[in-house]
Amino acid sequence: MGKIRVLIAKPGLDGHDRGALVIAQALRDHGMEVIYTGLRQSPVQIAQAAIQEDVDVIGLSSLSGAHNTLFPKVIEALEKRNAGDIPVVAGGVIPSEDIPFLLEKGIKKIFTSGSSTEDLAVYIKQLVGPKDVELSPPNKIAHIGIAVHSIDNVLSFYTDSLGLTLETIAEVKAERVKIAFLKIGESRLELLEPTDESSPIQKFLSTKGEGVHHIALEVEDIQLRMEQLKEFGIPLLNDEPKQGAHNSQIAFLHPKAAHGVLFELCQPRKGSDS
Repeated sequence: MGKIRVLIAKPGLDGHDRGALVIAQALRDHGMEVIYTGLRQSPVQIAQAAIQEDVDVIGLSSLSGAHNTLFPKVIEALEKRNAGDIPVVAGGVIPSEDIPFLLEKGIKKIFTSGSSTEDLAVYIKQLVGPKDVELSPPNKIAHIGIAVHSIDNVLSFYTDSLGLTLETIAEVKAERVKIAFLKIGESRLELLEPTDESSPIQKFLSTKGEGVHHIALEVEDIQLRMEQLKEFGIPLLNDEPKQGAHNSQIAFLHPKAAHGVLFELCQPRKGSDS
């Protein structure tokens, strides 16, 4: 396909556009053609400009606090002109509690103050690019890993006090860890016991003590998922997937990418529900 065409617009009476201009230039730096409509545009004017310019995506920016009124009106104006297939993304000063409402009204994605122009550019490329590379959400929480000094010492709490069923106990020699899986709904709790002093779990226990170690997200194509995360600039702890329990393929995101939470990607072996 040719260059992606993006319309950047500021609906309403908001009189500040420095951020919008920065975004426009950042998208141009990513090889996109950007049309900026200027300040104080009505939803109808924005919709008409998007159609006339034959854009692939619309980016709305608002600092005025009127986003819950103006953004849906842009969607309505597009739909009235049979252009509802043009995706609309948005950003600015938007409280997190308003995001579900805006998504429900048809905004594809809201970029908050913590988002980068790189995040926006990559998202737009995926949004209007081939659908086979679109970033889909993980299937479910595969398990929550909990570091313990001794599985034997804590197991009764999970089986007797919580009433969970122990599915299996195994050892992952490459990680120098012994694990116990307990099923809970569609997910599992994974107890992690170090098997020697050089185990990453032992290092965790020495610094933080027993507790939640990581959250594992089940994905269908771990290699593709890792490539997509790298495009987003998300640092990974390993460059290639490695073998986990039950012949699964696993990889870890760097905790600094998730504000201190260690996330594991997990692709179970075919025919497995774990």
